[in-house]
Amino acid sequence: MSASVDDVLGSEQEYLARARTDLEAMRQQVLSLEVQGGDEVSAEYLSAALWHRAQALIDDPGTTLFFGRTDHDNGNRWYIGRRHVADAKGDPVVIDWRAEVSKAFYQASRNDRMGVLKRRRFGIERGEITAYEDEQLTDPAPAGDAKSQILAHEIERPRAGPMRDIVATIQPEQDVIVRADVDTSVCIQGAPGTGKTAVGLHRAAWLLYAFRERLARTGVLVVGPNESFLEHVNAVLPSLGEAQVRHATVEQLVITSPGGAETLLTVRGSDTPAVTGLKGDARMAEVLRRAVWSSVTTPTEPMMLPRGSRRWRVPAYQLAGIVDELRNRGVRYAAAKDMLPQRIAHAVLVLMEEAGDSPDDRVQDAVARSREVKRYADAVWPAVDPKKLLHKLLSDPEVLARHAGGILDADEQKMLLWEKPPRTAGSARWSPADAVLLDELTDLTRRPASMGHVVLDEAQDLSPMQLRAVGRRCTAGSMTVLGDIAQGTTPWATPSWEVTLEHLGHSGAVIDELDRGFRVPDAVIRYAARLLPSIAPGLNAPTSVRDSPGSLRLVTSASAEDRWADVESAVRRDLAELGSIGLIVPDSLVPEAARRLREAGIEHAVLGQHGAELDSAATENATENATTVDDETPDPLSLRVSVVPATTAKGLEYDWVIVLEPTTIAAEEPDERTGLRRLYVVLTRAVTGLTVVHHEPLPAVLA
Repeated sequence: MSASVDDVLGSEQEYLARARTDLEAMRQQVLSLEVQGGDEVSAEYLSAALWHRAQALIDDPGTTLFFGRTDHDNGNRWYIGRRHVADAKGDPVVIDWRAEVSKAFYQASRNDRMGVLKRRRFGIERGEITAYEDEQLTDPAPAGDAKSQILAHEIERPRAGPMRDIVATIQPEQDVIVRADVDTSVCIQGAPGTGKTAVGLHRAAWLLYAFRERLARTGVLVVGPNESFLEHVNAVLPSLGEAQVRHATVEQLVITSPGGAETLLTVRGSDTPAVTGLKGDARMAEVLRRAVWSSVTTPTEPMMLPRGSRRWRVPAYQLAGIVDELRNRGVRYAAAKDMLPQRIAHAVLVLMEEAGDSPDDRVQDAVARSREVKRYADAVWPAVDPKKLLHKLLSDPEVLARHAGGILDADEQKMLLWEKPPRTAGSARWSPADAVLLDELTDLTRRPASMGHVVLDEAQDLSPMQLRAVGRRCTAGSMTVLGDIAQGTTPWATPSWEVTLEHLGHSGAVIDELDRGFRVPDAVIRYAARLLPSIAPGLNAPTSVRDSPGSLRLVTSASAEDRWADVESAVRRDLAELGSIGLIVPDSLVPEAARRLREAGIEHAVLGQHGAELDSAATENATENATTVDDETPDPLSLRVSVVPATTAKGLEYDWVIVLEPTTIAAEEPDERTGLRRLYVVLTRAVTGLTVVHHEPLPAVLA
């Protein structure tokens, strides 16, 4: 007689309780260990490692230790969760989702059971198991399109913040990407709501699990489009047990030291979009290469080296040959410069041997360090300071023309030049685009260390020079490149993934596509897809697999003033529901939107560059008018309502999205295509419902 549903549910709840007891025992065992380091530094390092290990074993009461189970032909039964849990004997109680045996939970099907008889999913509420659902893989395929209701509920449930992990809902096509080998670079074209960002982060977590020793040495880097985005995704990897991953925007990447601890450049200036686009053009790489290597001169005079009672003479033609060989060796400028004294010293040693002497390596080193050789080498191959060189290029039209001739025309060269050149490189107001050029110049002199793996999100928006900056940090590793051509919101957005991968130096990457939308509901994606023929004619509209069609509301305000009342009404209506709310507005309206919400008494966070100032003002105002004041300022991520500038919305998702004045959002971009692409991004941030509030007429393609 088969067990009743209640009996099975009770048994699984008991198993969860035992698993939590075992996890606590694991933690107590770590806490009981005594540190016995060989010295004070080793002891401190070991203590820190044990502390981090104990912290990682703290149970999260808001979730369960496992979310699924597989029963196998061989009698094995595995519970799949976010972390590994073992009992007192060391036998596995919960299997880490990244383990090889967990692969079957995500990928097994009736066509390829992978040895699985039954797959069980658990319904979770507030950290407790409340339901279960079995899929018998030995049964014939059901008639119609049978879907897992627990899976659908987990995908569609409201979120506490703008992003969370998808470990319980990874789909087979996503799991294949997540588990791609560490030596394989992948590029994912992902429509809105397909989970491409989460897939990239889960891939980083899986790689760190499967190749921990290798990646612990070389490191993993996640590059995102803006700081607000990184703040949200920064919560995903720790939830998966991985905290030792560096996060940065491209702008942060090019101004900090390799470890990210030291700021190498202060960005204080800005460029027009046209100049930014030109500085990001791939042709600039050749201009800079010419500028660096033009510093080397061909020797025309011999070198004389007095040593003891003799003088050794290396003829100019031989020195010219040495310099030419180093130029064509394919090494960085500074590395070749370091080789030159040794090569000259070797030529001197040959002369000594021909004269009957027997010099050894110590003699060659002494000759290479001699004042005469170092002085000659410095004259032929001078050191290059990237900042000073770029300052000269952007200040002196003759210098720029000498290196940009045949690459940039006269008008383009004029665009690059500063109107009022600063007197020195140190006083220059460098722009973000200048920082990328400086990074290129630095790379031309000395090669940076390569990361083991780099995850690059929203790659479609990067200029060729920015892509080169990211790619040079992963010359010996692999990459996960994520993006959506239709969401390219810069004038220099990439025309194709092949072009992007070429600039990254990973043209051999596997290009895959995710087009099943798990997060964006059908009503929303169908509305936003009206823009696709205008912004990305070659892409098909994504397909929503959500059971719930979601909601779409279009609100036409009677006046510019009335639109704020309509916005407040929409926010209050969404606050009555569960989940996060994103009020996405044109950048120019961020301060007013924050003020209106504050006056309406609606707590909110403000993302983007205005956030700190406006949040501070909101807190001060709330303090003045409150009868009681909390000791701590609320965490912005804990607030349900966020005011989001349109230019910051990329990569973020909210249960409820209110978009104010789509036409203004599009008009604030430099051209029509970029404006409509920005609008496509904004309209596809909703997970449950979208409200569009407008007084201005909608763009024609949406009307």
